[in-house]
Amino acid sequence: MARKPVWTSIAATLEGEIAAEHYRAGDKLPTEAVLAARFGVNRHTVRRALADLSERGITRSRRGAGVFVEAPPAEYPIGRRVRFHRNIAATGRLPEKRVLRVETRLCNRDEAAALGLAPGTSVIVYEGLSLAGGTPIAHFESVFPEARVPDLADALTETSSVTEALRMNGIADFTRAETRLMAERASATQALHLRLREGDPLIKSLSVNVCPEGRPIERGTTWFAGERVTLTVAPE
Repeated sequence: MARKPVWTSIAATLEGEIAAEHYRAGDKLPTEAVLAARFGVNRHTVRRALADLSERGITRSRRGAGVFVEAPPAEYPIGRRVRFHRNIAATGRLPEKRVLRVETRLCNRDEAAALGLAPGTSVIVYEGLSLAGGTPIAHFESVFPEARVPDLADALTETSSVTEALRMNGIADFTRAETRLMAERASATQALHLRLREGDPLIKSLSVNVCPEGRPIERGTTWFAGERVTLTVAPE
């Protein structure tokens, strides 16, 4: 009987340990040198085993950083009521947002058109990262008309949730009026934030949320890590 290549046994062992959660989504695997010593093989054999795991979407290699365990794509419905925390919690993962910046500035022409403002009107910008189970799945930037929610910047220092921050500013409900999806490549900065490689595929979402009376309250731009999210269009 022909012997199977040693690398297949190493790949199977590591896959089993990942399935048993010895290594969880986002964890870094031991280095090639450590694995080579553990299995008593050369680094080339270990490299072939790691390549197999990567090809099957179990791990991802980051140049200069190592090999990390991938999480299965998170189901993310897009409909009239898109709520990040609710969507991610429904997948059984812990939702989290990390704030990159909250600032007040003047809006550009595109933001003004989306929010029904005059160009150069003051807006509040909220930029951050969305995570599921500790793994970053999206980079986002939300723009709000300052005159309609003057205390929003302060609220966002207390909570990372847009829904809660708007509620604290008298906006008890909002719905999605428009969503546009397109493909983009990760910039160097986005790759760093999302633990990707520069040029990896992203799904870009442009959206407008409105108050119950129909006034625009948020223009959102979200860049989803293409391999970590499955976007589904929810029925209206």
